[in-house]
Amino acid sequence: MFRKPITASIIVLLLFSFMVPAQPPAMAPANGEKVDLEMMKKIRAEGMDHSKVMDTLSWLTDVHGPRLTGSPQLKAANEWTMKRMTEWGLENAHLEAWGPFGKGWTLERFSAQVIEPTPFPLIAFPKAWTPGTNGPVSGEAVMITIQSEADFEKYRGKLKNAFVMINPMREVKAHFKAQGGRLTEEDLWKMASDEQEGGGGRQYPTDLLTRMRAERAFAPKRTAFLKSEGVAGILDSGRAGDGGTLFVQQGGSAMRPDEVPSVVVAIEHYGRIVRMLEKGIKVKLEMNTQVKYHEQDNMAYNTVAEISGTDKKDEVVMLGAHLDSWHGSTGATDNAAGCSVVMEAVRILKTLGVQPRRTIRVALWTGEEQGLFGSSAYVAKHFGERKPLPPAPGQEELPSFMRPRGPLEIKADHAKLSSYFNLDNGTGKIRGVYLQGNEAVRPIFRAWLAPFRDLGAATLTINNTSGTDHLSFDGVGLPGFQFIQDEIEYDTRTHHTNMDSYERIQPDDMKQASVIMAAFIYNAAMRDEKLPRKALPVNVQQATAPTVNTNGAAAGAGRTNK
Repeated sequence: MFRKPITASIIVLLLFSFMVPAQPPAMAPANGEKVDLEMMKKIRAEGMDHSKVMDTLSWLTDVHGPRLTGSPQLKAANEWTMKRMTEWGLENAHLEAWGPFGKGWTLERFSAQVIEPTPFPLIAFPKAWTPGTNGPVSGEAVMITIQSEADFEKYRGKLKNAFVMINPMREVKAHFKAQGGRLTEEDLWKMASDEQEGGGGRQYPTDLLTRMRAERAFAPKRTAFLKSEGVAGILDSGRAGDGGTLFVQQGGSAMRPDEVPSVVVAIEHYGRIVRMLEKGIKVKLEMNTQVKYHEQDNMAYNTVAEISGTDKKDEVVMLGAHLDSWHGSTGATDNAAGCSVVMEAVRILKTLGVQPRRTIRVALWTGEEQGLFGSSAYVAKHFGERKPLPPAPGQEELPSFMRPRGPLEIKADHAKLSSYFNLDNGTGKIRGVYLQGNEAVRPIFRAWLAPFRDLGAATLTINNTSGTDHLSFDGVGLPGFQFIQDEIEYDTRTHHTNMDSYERIQPDDMKQASVIMAAFIYNAAMRDEKLPRKALPVNVQQATAPTVNTNGAAAGAGRTNK
Protein backbone atom coordinates (compact mmCIF):
# COMPACT_ATOMS: atom_id res chain seq x y z
CA MET A 1 0.00 0.00 0.00
CA PHE A 2 1.08 3.53 -0.54
CA ARG A 3 1.30 5.71 2.55
CA LYS A 4 -2.12 7.16 3.24
CA PRO A 5 -1.96 10.83 4.25
CA ILE A 6 -4.80 12.37 6.26
CA THR A 7 -6.45 15.33 4.57
CA ALA A 8 -9.54 16.29 6.62
CA SER A 9 -11.50 15.63 9.89
CA ILE A 10 -14.27 16.73 12.38
CA ILE A 11 -15.25 16.27 16.07
CA VAL A 12 -16.53 12.88 17.25
CA LEU A 13 -16.99 11.13 20.60
CA LEU A 14 -13.90 9.79 22.39
CA LEU A 15 -14.95 8.09 25.63
CA PHE A 16 -12.39 5.36 26.18
CA SER A 17 -13.38 4.97 29.81
CA PHE A 18 -17.03 4.35 28.94
CA MET A 19 -18.02 0.69 29.27
CA VAL A 20 -21.16 -0.64 27.59
CA PRO A 21 -23.68 -1.56 30.32
CA ALA A 22 -25.72 -4.74 30.30
CA GLN A 23 -28.65 -4.34 27.90
CA PRO A 24 -31.20 -6.51 26.10
CA PRO A 25 -29.87 -8.45 23.07
CA ALA A 26 -31.18 -5.86 20.62
CA MET A 27 -30.10 -2.40 21.71
CA ALA A 28 -31.62 0.71 20.14
CA PRO A 29 -29.45 3.75 20.99
CA ALA A 30 -30.86 7.24 21.07
CA ASN A 31 -30.11 7.66 17.37
CA GLY A 32 -32.31 4.65 16.58
CA GLU A 33 -29.52 2.41 15.24
CA LYS A 34 -30.10 -1.17 16.38
CA VAL A 35 -27.16 -3.26 17.56
CA ASP A 36 -27.54 -6.93 18.45
CA LEU A 37 -25.35 -7.11 21.54
CA GLU A 38 -25.71 -10.86 21.89
CA MET A 39 -24.32 -11.32 18.39
CA MET A 40 -21.51 -8.86 19.17
CA LYS A 41 -20.58 -11.05 22.17
CA LYS A 42 -20.57 -14.17 20.00
CA ILE A 43 -18.42 -12.50 17.36
CA ARG A 44 -15.98 -11.35 20.02
CA ALA A 45 -15.78 -14.80 21.62
CA GLU A 46 -15.17 -16.62 18.35
CA GLY A 47 -12.63 -14.09 17.11
CA MET A 48 -10.69 -13.83 20.36
CA ASP A 49 -10.84 -17.43 21.62
CA HIS A 50 -10.79 -19.49 18.41
CA SER A 51 -8.95 -17.27 15.96
CA LYS A 52 -7.45 -18.64 12.75
CA VAL A 53 -6.12 -15.27 11.60
CA MET A 54 -2.43 -15.95 12.26
CA ASP A 55 -2.58 -19.33 10.55
CA THR A 56 -4.06 -17.64 7.48
CA LEU A 57 -1.33 -15.01 7.63
CA SER A 58 1.41 -17.65 7.83
CA TRP A 59 0.07 -19.39 4.72
CA LEU A 60 0.05 -16.12 2.79
CA THR A 61 3.51 -14.98 3.93
CA ASP A 62 5.61 -18.01 4.82
CA VAL A 63 4.24 -20.40 2.19
CA HIS A 64 3.25 -18.17 -0.72
CA GLY A 65 5.84 -15.50 0.06
CA PRO A 66 6.17 -12.34 -2.05
CA ARG A 67 3.06 -11.73 -4.16
CA LEU A 68 4.10 -9.29 -6.87
CA THR A 69 1.25 -8.60 -9.28
CA GLY A 70 1.53 -10.84 -12.32
CA SER A 71 3.78 -13.38 -10.60
CA PRO A 72 3.06 -17.12 -10.20
CA GLN A 73 3.26 -16.65 -6.41
CA LEU A 74 0.36 -14.22 -6.49
CA LYS A 75 -1.73 -16.49 -8.71
CA ALA A 76 -1.06 -19.36 -6.29
CA ALA A 77 -2.17 -17.15 -3.39
CA ASN A 78 -5.33 -16.25 -5.35
CA GLU A 79 -6.12 -19.93 -5.77
CA TRP A 80 -5.32 -20.80 -2.15
CA THR A 81 -7.58 -18.06 -0.75
CA MET A 82 -10.38 -19.16 -3.07
CA LYS A 83 -9.99 -22.77 -1.90
CA ARG A 84 -9.77 -21.85 1.79
CA MET A 85 -12.91 -19.70 1.76
CA THR A 86 -14.77 -22.45 -0.08
CA GLU A 87 -13.72 -24.86 2.68
CA TRP A 88 -15.17 -22.43 5.22
CA GLY A 89 -18.52 -22.58 3.44
CA LEU A 90 -18.48 -19.40 1.37
CA GLU A 91 -20.23 -19.56 -1.99
CA ASN A 92 -19.41 -18.46 -5.51
CA ALA A 93 -15.69 -18.35 -4.74
CA HIS A 94 -13.86 -17.51 -7.95
CA LEU A 95 -11.02 -15.60 -9.54
CA GLU A 96 -12.15 -12.57 -11.52
CA ALA A 97 -9.74 -11.48 -14.23
CA TRP A 98 -8.73 -7.93 -15.03
CA GLY A 99 -6.12 -6.52 -17.36
CA PRO A 100 -4.07 -7.04 -19.33
CA PHE A 101 -1.53 -6.16 -16.66
CA GLY A 102 1.65 -7.12 -18.46
CA LYS A 103 4.65 -9.29 -17.72
CA GLY A 104 5.05 -11.12 -14.46
CA TRP A 105 8.46 -11.06 -12.76
CA THR A 106 10.17 -13.20 -10.15
CA LEU A 107 13.61 -13.05 -8.54
CA GLU A 108 15.33 -16.45 -8.52
CA ARG A 109 18.80 -15.69 -7.19
CA PHE A 110 20.75 -12.65 -6.06
CA SER A 111 24.12 -11.85 -4.52
CA ALA A 112 26.23 -8.70 -4.46
CA GLN A 113 29.46 -7.75 -2.77
CA VAL A 114 32.46 -5.49 -2.89
CA ILE A 115 35.50 -7.50 -3.99
CA GLU A 116 38.15 -4.72 -3.94
CA PRO A 117 39.87 -3.13 -2.07
CA THR A 118 38.43 -4.96 0.97
CA PRO A 119 35.81 -7.64 0.26
CA PHE A 120 32.46 -7.44 2.04
CA PRO A 121 28.92 -8.58 1.15
CA LEU A 122 26.38 -5.89 0.31
CA ILE A 123 22.96 -5.67 1.89
CA ALA A 124 20.98 -4.99 -1.27
CA PHE A 125 17.88 -6.06 -3.20
CA PRO A 126 16.93 -5.87 -6.89
CA LYS A 127 14.06 -3.67 -8.05
CA ALA A 128 11.06 -5.40 -9.63
CA TRP A 129 10.90 -5.73 -13.41
CA THR A 130 14.61 -5.10 -13.86
CA PRO A 131 16.65 -7.70 -15.79
CA GLY A 132 19.19 -10.15 -14.47
CA THR A 133 22.92 -10.09 -15.07
CA ASN A 134 23.10 -13.47 -16.86
CA GLY A 135 25.59 -14.77 -14.32
CA PRO A 136 28.18 -13.04 -12.11
CA VAL A 137 29.44 -9.73 -13.47
CA SER A 138 32.03 -7.39 -12.01
CA GLY A 139 32.93 -3.76 -12.48
CA GLU A 140 33.97 -0.55 -10.76
CA ALA A 141 31.59 1.66 -8.82
CA VAL A 142 31.15 5.12 -10.36
CA MET A 143 29.21 8.07 -8.94
CA ILE A 144 27.21 9.93 -11.60
CA THR A 145 24.97 12.98 -11.66
CA ILE A 146 22.59 12.93 -14.63
CA GLN A 147 19.66 15.32 -14.32
CA SER A 148 19.07 16.13 -17.98
CA GLU A 149 20.11 14.96 -21.43
CA ALA A 150 22.82 17.62 -21.41
CA ASP A 151 24.63 15.57 -18.73
CA PHE A 152 24.99 12.55 -21.02
CA GLU A 153 28.09 13.98 -22.69
CA LYS A 154 30.00 14.09 -19.39
CA TYR A 155 29.84 10.30 -19.18
CA ARG A 156 29.73 9.14 -22.78
CA GLY A 157 32.28 6.39 -23.34
CA LYS A 158 33.25 6.24 -19.63
CA LEU A 159 30.77 3.82 -18.06
CA LYS A 160 31.39 0.49 -19.78
CA ASN A 161 30.88 -2.38 -17.26
CA ALA A 162 30.53 0.11 -14.39
CA PHE A 163 28.08 -0.05 -11.49
CA VAL A 164 26.71 3.49 -11.52
CA MET A 165 25.56 5.12 -8.29
CA ILE A 166 22.77 7.52 -9.16
CA ASN A 167 21.99 9.15 -5.78
CA PRO A 168 24.04 11.51 -3.63
CA MET A 169 24.62 10.23 -0.11
CA ARG A 170 21.76 11.16 2.22
CA GLU A 171 22.12 11.98 5.91
CA VAL A 172 21.52 9.16 8.38
CA LYS A 173 20.53 10.20 11.89
CA ALA A 174 20.27 8.23 15.09
CA HIS A 175 16.83 7.07 16.24
CA PHE A 176 16.22 8.74 19.58
CA LYS A 177 12.58 7.73 19.54
CA ALA A 178 11.16 4.25 19.24
CA GLN A 179 10.55 3.17 15.67
CA GLY A 180 7.25 1.63 16.69
CA GLY A 181 4.31 3.23 18.44
CA ARG A 182 0.56 3.45 18.89
CA LEU A 183 -1.84 6.33 18.41
CA THR A 184 -2.21 8.26 21.66
CA GLU A 185 -5.44 9.73 22.97
CA GLU A 186 -4.08 13.12 21.90
CA ASP A 187 -3.51 11.81 18.36
CA LEU A 188 -7.00 10.37 18.19
CA TRP A 189 -8.58 13.50 19.64
CA LYS A 190 -6.87 15.61 16.99
CA MET A 191 -8.11 13.30 14.23
CA ALA A 192 -11.61 13.55 15.61
CA SER A 193 -11.66 17.29 16.20
CA ASP A 194 -10.20 18.80 13.05
CA GLU A 195 -12.64 20.39 10.65
CA GLN A 196 -13.25 18.98 7.22
CA GLU A 197 -11.04 20.48 4.55
CA GLY A 198 -12.03 18.34 1.62
CA GLY A 199 -13.09 14.91 0.57
CA GLY A 200 -12.84 12.37 -2.17
CA GLY A 201 -9.60 11.89 -3.99
CA ARG A 202 -6.08 13.13 -3.64
CA GLN A 203 -5.26 16.62 -4.84
CA TYR A 204 -1.92 17.08 -6.61
CA PRO A 205 -0.20 20.49 -6.41
CA THR A 206 0.85 21.97 -9.72
CA ASP A 207 4.55 21.93 -8.81
CA LEU A 208 4.34 18.24 -7.90
CA LEU A 209 2.64 17.43 -11.18
CA THR A 210 5.33 19.34 -13.05
CA ARG A 211 8.09 17.53 -11.18
CA MET A 212 6.53 14.10 -11.65
CA ARG A 213 5.88 14.77 -15.31
CA ALA A 214 9.51 15.70 -15.84
CA GLU A 215 10.84 12.74 -13.85
CA ARG A 216 8.62 10.22 -15.63
CA ALA A 217 9.61 11.62 -19.00
CA PHE A 218 13.34 11.65 -18.28
CA ALA A 219 13.85 8.37 -16.39
CA PRO A 220 13.50 6.12 -19.50
CA LYS A 221 15.92 8.34 -21.40
CA ARG A 222 18.52 8.05 -18.64
CA THR A 223 18.11 4.27 -18.49
CA ALA A 224 18.38 4.01 -22.28
CA PHE A 225 21.60 6.04 -22.20
CA LEU A 226 23.09 3.87 -19.45
CA LYS A 227 22.17 0.71 -21.36
CA SER A 228 23.76 2.08 -24.54
CA GLU A 229 26.92 2.79 -22.56
CA GLY A 230 27.05 -0.83 -21.38
CA VAL A 231 26.82 -0.32 -17.62
CA ALA A 232 26.78 -3.45 -15.46
CA GLY A 233 24.06 -2.17 -13.17
CA ILE A 234 22.50 0.73 -11.27
CA LEU A 235 22.93 1.20 -7.51
CA ASP A 236 20.23 3.19 -5.71
CA SER A 237 20.40 4.28 -2.07
CA GLY A 238 16.63 4.17 -1.65
CA ARG A 239 14.25 6.89 -0.54
CA ALA A 240 14.56 6.03 3.18
CA GLY A 241 15.61 3.32 5.57
CA ASP A 242 18.69 2.45 7.59
CA GLY A 243 19.92 -0.31 9.86
CA GLY A 244 19.54 -2.81 7.05
CA THR A 245 15.97 -1.81 6.17
CA LEU A 246 15.56 -1.32 2.42
CA PHE A 247 12.57 0.34 0.78
CA VAL A 248 12.31 -1.62 -2.47
CA GLN A 249 9.77 -1.22 -5.24
CA GLN A 250 10.13 -1.25 -9.00
CA GLY A 251 12.38 -0.22 -11.83
CA GLY A 252 10.23 0.08 -14.92
CA SER A 253 6.86 -1.65 -15.01
CA ALA A 254 5.08 -4.77 -16.18
CA MET A 255 4.30 -3.08 -19.48
CA ARG A 256 7.75 -1.47 -19.87
CA PRO A 257 10.46 -3.27 -17.85
CA ASP A 258 13.75 -1.49 -17.34
CA GLU A 259 16.67 -2.75 -19.41
CA VAL A 260 19.44 -2.35 -16.82
CA PRO A 261 19.82 -4.40 -13.61
CA SER A 262 18.94 -2.07 -10.74
CA VAL A 263 19.29 -2.66 -7.01
CA VAL A 264 18.67 -0.76 -3.79
CA VAL A 265 21.68 -0.85 -1.44
CA ALA A 266 21.54 -0.41 2.33
CA ILE A 267 22.46 3.18 3.10
CA GLU A 268 25.35 2.22 5.38
CA HIS A 269 26.98 0.16 2.62
CA TYR A 270 26.14 2.74 -0.03
CA GLY A 271 27.77 5.40 2.12
CA ARG A 272 30.93 3.35 2.64
CA ILE A 273 31.38 3.03 -1.12
CA VAL A 274 30.71 6.75 -1.65
CA ARG A 275 33.30 7.76 0.94
CA MET A 276 35.97 5.49 -0.56
CA LEU A 277 35.32 6.92 -4.01
CA GLU A 278 35.61 10.46 -2.62
CA LYS A 279 39.09 9.50 -1.35
CA GLY A 280 40.14 8.41 -4.82
CA ILE A 281 40.05 4.70 -3.99
CA LYS A 282 38.76 2.36 -6.67
CA VAL A 283 35.92 0.10 -5.55
CA LYS A 284 35.13 -3.06 -7.49
CA LEU A 285 31.87 -4.97 -7.14
CA GLU A 286 30.53 -8.33 -8.23
CA MET A 287 26.82 -9.05 -8.70
CA ASN A 288 24.77 -12.05 -9.76
CA THR A 289 21.07 -11.48 -10.43
CA GLN A 290 18.82 -14.12 -11.95
CA VAL A 291 15.23 -13.19 -12.74
CA LYS A 292 12.39 -14.63 -14.79
CA TYR A 293 9.72 -12.81 -16.77
CA HIS A 294 6.32 -14.48 -17.12
CA GLU A 295 4.29 -13.81 -20.27
CA GLN A 296 2.03 -16.87 -20.53
CA ASP A 297 -0.86 -14.98 -18.95
CA ASN A 298 -0.83 -11.18 -18.99
CA MET A 299 -4.05 -10.93 -16.99
CA ALA A 300 -4.25 -10.51 -13.21
CA TYR A 301 -6.98 -11.75 -10.85
CA ASN A 302 -9.01 -10.72 -7.82
CA THR A 303 -10.29 -13.42 -5.44
CA VAL A 304 -14.03 -13.03 -4.75
CA ALA A 305 -16.36 -15.09 -2.52
CA GLU A 306 -19.77 -14.62 -0.87
CA ILE A 307 -22.10 -15.43 1.99
CA SER A 308 -25.53 -15.34 0.36
CA GLY A 309 -28.17 -13.01 1.73
CA THR A 310 -31.80 -13.78 2.53
CA ASP A 311 -34.61 -11.26 2.12
CA LYS A 312 -32.27 -8.56 0.72
CA LYS A 313 -29.87 -10.87 -1.12
CA ASP A 314 -29.75 -8.63 -4.22
CA GLU A 315 -28.13 -5.94 -2.12
CA VAL A 316 -24.43 -6.33 -1.26
CA VAL A 317 -22.09 -5.47 1.59
CA MET A 318 -18.40 -5.77 0.66
CA LEU A 319 -15.17 -6.07 2.58
CA GLY A 320 -11.69 -6.36 1.17
CA ALA A 321 -7.93 -5.87 1.22
CA HIS A 322 -5.17 -6.17 -1.35
CA LEU A 323 -3.44 -9.51 -1.81
CA ASP A 324 -0.51 -8.31 -3.88
CA SER A 325 2.73 -7.16 -2.28
CA TRP A 326 6.20 -5.99 -3.15
CA HIS A 327 8.93 -8.59 -3.48
CA GLY A 328 11.53 -7.53 -0.90
CA SER A 329 9.93 -9.63 1.82
CA THR A 330 6.67 -11.55 2.27
CA GLY A 331 4.26 -8.60 2.39
CA ALA A 332 3.03 -9.27 5.93
CA THR A 333 1.88 -5.83 7.06
CA ASP A 334 1.28 -4.68 3.48
CA ASN A 335 -1.05 -6.39 3.12
CA ALA A 336 -1.35 -10.04 4.11
CA ALA A 337 -2.50 -8.60 7.44
CA GLY A 338 -5.56 -6.97 5.87
CA CYS A 339 -6.35 -10.08 3.79
CA SER A 340 -6.08 -12.34 6.83
CA VAL A 341 -8.39 -10.06 8.82
CA VAL A 342 -11.11 -9.90 6.18
CA MET A 343 -10.91 -13.65 5.63
CA GLU A 344 -11.13 -14.19 9.39
CA ALA A 345 -14.14 -11.88 9.57
CA VAL A 346 -16.13 -13.99 7.11
CA ARG A 347 -14.88 -17.20 8.77
CA ILE A 348 -16.26 -15.93 12.09
CA LEU A 349 -19.65 -15.19 10.55
CA LYS A 350 -19.82 -18.58 8.82
CA THR A 351 -18.79 -20.39 12.01
CA LEU A 352 -21.58 -18.62 13.91
CA GLY A 353 -24.10 -19.67 11.26
CA VAL A 354 -25.06 -16.09 10.44
CA GLN A 355 -27.76 -15.73 7.79
CA PRO A 356 -27.32 -12.14 6.62
CA ARG A 357 -30.14 -10.22 5.02
CA ARG A 358 -27.80 -8.76 2.41
CA THR A 359 -25.20 -10.77 0.52
CA ILE A 360 -21.74 -10.39 2.04
CA ARG A 361 -18.99 -10.31 -0.59
CA VAL A 362 -15.28 -10.48 0.21
CA ALA A 363 -12.70 -9.39 -2.37
CA LEU A 364 -8.93 -9.73 -2.27
CA TRP A 365 -7.54 -7.25 -4.78
CA THR A 366 -4.41 -7.32 -6.90
CA GLY A 367 -2.50 -4.57 -8.67
CA GLU A 368 -3.07 -2.26 -5.70
CA GLU A 369 0.62 -1.43 -5.42
CA GLN A 370 0.77 -0.31 -9.03
CA GLY A 371 -2.26 2.00 -8.80
CA LEU A 372 -5.39 0.30 -7.38
CA PHE A 373 -5.79 -1.54 -10.68
CA GLY A 374 -7.66 -4.61 -9.45
CA SER A 375 -10.27 -2.81 -7.37
CA SER A 376 -10.80 -0.04 -9.92
CA ALA A 377 -11.32 -2.61 -12.70
CA TYR A 378 -13.85 -4.45 -10.52
CA VAL A 379 -15.72 -1.26 -9.67
CA ALA A 380 -15.74 -0.17 -13.31
CA LYS A 381 -17.15 -3.52 -14.40
CA HIS A 382 -19.85 -3.81 -11.73
CA PHE A 383 -20.72 -0.34 -10.44
CA GLY A 384 -19.42 2.57 -12.51
CA GLU A 385 -16.41 4.55 -13.63
CA ARG A 386 -15.07 7.93 -14.61
CA LYS A 387 -12.82 7.41 -17.59
CA PRO A 388 -9.65 9.50 -17.81
CA LEU A 389 -9.79 12.20 -20.43
CA PRO A 390 -7.16 12.30 -23.18
CA PRO A 391 -3.94 13.78 -21.79
CA ALA A 392 -3.38 17.48 -22.26
CA PRO A 393 -0.15 18.58 -23.95
CA GLY A 394 2.74 17.83 -21.60
CA GLN A 395 0.73 15.29 -19.57
CA GLU A 396 1.41 12.26 -21.76
CA GLU A 397 3.74 10.73 -19.15
CA LEU A 398 1.28 11.09 -16.28
CA PRO A 399 -0.45 7.88 -15.11
CA SER A 400 -4.15 7.73 -15.87
CA PHE A 401 -5.18 8.21 -12.24
CA MET A 402 -3.58 11.67 -12.21
CA ARG A 403 -5.43 12.92 -15.30
CA PRO A 404 -8.77 14.75 -15.32
CA ARG A 405 -11.82 12.52 -15.47
CA GLY A 406 -14.90 12.48 -17.60
CA PRO A 407 -18.51 12.17 -16.37
CA LEU A 408 -19.40 9.39 -13.94
CA GLU A 409 -21.05 6.48 -15.72
CA ILE A 410 -23.00 4.24 -13.33
CA LYS A 411 -24.16 0.66 -13.81
CA ALA A 412 -27.37 -0.94 -12.56
CA ASP A 413 -25.62 -2.58 -9.58
CA HIS A 414 -24.45 0.83 -8.36
CA ALA A 415 -27.75 1.17 -6.48
CA LYS A 416 -27.40 -2.27 -4.86
CA LEU A 417 -24.13 -1.80 -2.95
CA SER A 418 -24.64 -0.81 0.67
CA SER A 419 -21.00 -0.26 1.59
CA TYR A 420 -17.39 -1.38 1.22
CA PHE A 421 -14.95 -1.73 4.16
CA ASN A 422 -11.19 -1.92 3.60
CA LEU A 423 -8.18 -2.74 5.77
CA ASP A 424 -4.70 -1.70 4.61
CA ASN A 425 -2.77 0.14 7.32
CA GLY A 426 -0.56 -2.64 8.61
CA THR A 427 -0.75 -4.84 11.70
CA GLY A 428 -2.12 -2.27 14.17
CA LYS A 429 -5.45 -2.73 15.87
CA ILE A 430 -8.48 -0.80 14.70
CA ARG A 431 -9.02 2.51 16.53
CA GLY A 432 -12.00 3.78 14.53
CA VAL A 433 -13.10 4.70 11.02
CA TYR A 434 -12.34 7.38 8.44
CA LEU A 435 -15.79 8.65 7.42
CA GLN A 436 -14.44 9.75 4.02
CA GLY A 437 -16.48 12.95 4.10
CA ASN A 438 -19.75 11.05 4.72
CA GLU A 439 -21.17 12.76 7.81
CA ALA A 440 -24.46 10.84 7.62
CA VAL A 441 -22.82 7.58 8.72
CA ARG A 442 -21.41 9.06 11.94
CA PRO A 443 -24.28 8.10 14.29
CA ILE A 444 -24.47 4.66 12.70
CA PHE A 445 -20.78 3.88 13.15
CA ARG A 446 -20.85 5.37 16.65
CA ALA A 447 -23.45 2.79 17.63
CA TRP A 448 -21.51 -0.01 15.93
CA LEU A 449 -18.29 0.89 17.76
CA ALA A 450 -19.93 1.25 21.19
CA PRO A 451 -19.53 -2.44 22.16
CA PHE A 452 -15.80 -2.27 21.40
CA ARG A 453 -14.71 0.85 23.29
CA ASP A 454 -12.92 -1.35 25.79
CA LEU A 455 -10.82 -2.67 22.87
CA GLY A 456 -9.69 0.87 22.01
CA ALA A 457 -11.96 1.43 19.00
CA ALA A 458 -14.00 4.61 19.42
CA THR A 459 -12.72 7.29 17.03
CA LEU A 460 -14.64 8.64 14.07
CA THR A 461 -13.13 11.28 11.83
CA ILE A 462 -14.58 13.01 8.80
CA ASN A 463 -11.11 12.63 7.26
CA ASN A 464 -10.62 11.04 3.94
CA THR A 465 -7.55 8.86 3.78
CA SER A 466 -6.02 8.16 0.41
CA GLY A 467 -3.90 5.51 -1.22
CA THR A 468 -5.83 2.27 -1.00
CA ASP A 469 -8.73 0.34 -2.47
CA HIS A 470 -11.69 2.00 -0.75
CA LEU A 471 -11.04 4.96 -3.05
CA SER A 472 -12.09 2.94 -6.08
CA PHE A 473 -15.56 2.81 -4.51
CA ASP A 474 -15.56 6.35 -3.12
CA GLY A 475 -14.47 7.66 -6.51
CA VAL A 476 -17.77 6.56 -8.10
CA GLY A 477 -19.98 7.81 -5.27
CA LEU A 478 -20.24 4.57 -3.26
CA PRO A 479 -19.77 4.35 0.53
CA GLY A 480 -16.18 3.13 0.84
CA PHE A 481 -14.36 3.21 4.17
CA GLN A 482 -10.91 2.49 5.59
CA PHE A 483 -10.34 1.80 9.28
CA ILE A 484 -8.05 3.87 11.48
CA GLN A 485 -5.22 1.67 12.77
CA ASP A 486 -2.26 2.01 15.11
CA GLU A 487 0.93 2.77 13.18
CA ILE A 488 3.14 0.22 15.00
CA GLU A 489 6.32 0.14 12.79
CA TYR A 490 4.62 0.78 9.49
CA ASP A 491 6.50 3.75 8.04
CA THR A 492 9.76 3.04 9.82
CA ARG A 493 10.29 -0.69 9.31
CA THR A 494 7.76 -2.58 7.21
CA HIS A 495 5.94 -0.57 4.54
CA HIS A 496 7.47 -1.65 1.17
CA THR A 497 10.62 -2.99 2.83
CA ASN A 498 12.71 -6.14 3.09
CA MET A 499 11.56 -6.42 6.73
CA ASP A 500 7.84 -6.86 6.04
CA SER A 501 7.63 -10.40 7.42
CA TYR A 502 5.44 -12.50 9.73
CA GLU A 503 7.57 -11.54 12.76
CA ARG A 504 6.43 -7.92 12.55
CA ILE A 505 2.75 -8.86 13.01
CA GLN A 506 0.95 -8.27 16.34
CA PRO A 507 -1.39 -11.27 16.93
CA ASP A 508 -3.65 -9.61 19.51
CA ASP A 509 -4.16 -6.63 17.22
CA MET A 510 -5.08 -8.94 14.35
CA LYS A 511 -7.72 -10.66 16.50
CA GLN A 512 -9.20 -7.33 17.58
CA ALA A 513 -9.33 -6.07 13.99
CA SER A 514 -11.01 -9.29 12.81
CA VAL A 515 -13.72 -8.98 15.47
CA ILE A 516 -14.52 -5.37 14.61
CA MET A 517 -14.48 -6.07 10.87
CA ALA A 518 -16.89 -8.98 11.37
CA ALA A 519 -19.16 -6.81 13.52
CA PHE A 520 -19.26 -4.00 10.97
CA ILE A 521 -20.04 -6.38 8.12
CA TYR A 522 -22.75 -8.09 10.16
CA ASN A 523 -24.37 -4.78 11.11
CA ALA A 524 -24.28 -3.47 7.54
CA ALA A 525 -25.78 -6.70 6.23
CA MET A 526 -28.60 -6.81 8.80
CA ARG A 527 -29.85 -3.22 9.04
CA ASP A 528 -33.14 -2.24 7.39
CA GLU A 529 -31.63 0.34 5.04
CA LYS A 530 -28.40 0.54 3.07
CA LEU A 531 -25.83 2.96 4.42
CA PRO A 532 -26.39 6.60 3.42
CA ARG A 533 -24.34 8.00 0.57
CA LYS A 534 -22.70 11.28 -0.27
CA ALA A 535 -24.30 13.26 -3.07
CA LEU A 536 -23.32 12.20 -6.58
CA PRO A 537 -21.72 14.76 -8.88
CA VAL A 538 -24.05 16.56 -11.26
CA ASN A 539 -22.57 15.10 -14.46
CA VAL A 540 -23.71 11.49 -14.00
CA GLN A 541 -24.49 9.26 -16.95
CA GLN A 542 -26.29 5.93 -16.91
CA ALA A 543 -24.13 3.42 -18.78
CA THR A 544 -26.02 1.75 -21.62
CA ALA A 545 -23.57 -1.10 -22.08
CA PRO A 546 -20.97 -2.77 -19.88
CA THR A 547 -17.63 -1.00 -19.97
CA VAL A 548 -14.54 -2.06 -18.08
CA ASN A 549 -11.61 0.11 -17.08
CA THR A 550 -8.96 -2.60 -17.07
CA ASN A 551 -5.78 -0.73 -16.31
CA GLY A 552 -6.68 2.57 -14.71
CA ALA A 553 -7.95 3.72 -11.34
CA ALA A 554 -11.03 5.46 -10.03
CA ALA A 555 -11.01 9.21 -9.74
CA GLY A 556 -8.39 10.27 -7.26
CA ALA A 557 -7.73 6.64 -6.45
CA GLY A 558 -4.20 6.07 -7.55
CA ARG A 559 -1.01 6.69 -5.74
CA THR A 560 2.51 7.24 -6.80
CA ASN A 561 5.37 4.88 -6.08
CA LYS A 562 7.59 6.29 -3.39
